[in-house]
Amino acid sequence: MDLIVLTHEGLFILVAVTKEMMKGVEIIQTLDCFDLCEIIRLKLTTYADYPLNFHVMNDGSGYFIGCICN
Repeated sequence: MDLIVLTHEGLFILVAVTKEMMKGVEIIQTLDCFDLCEIIRLKLTTYADYPLNFHVMNDGSGYFIGCICN
């Protein structure tokens, strides 16, 4: 799975999901790609309401747009 991130420079990049990103997440049932993307979004972002209305990456790399499932 890759994350789609919009950088502060206006470029879209793909970031591969690693085991380190998933550290502390316990999956106890079968999930589809969309459910896993939601879990990752909740773990790695903070919602910025006004004026952005974006999910900002906690590491400061940009804005979370979505996921691509491989």
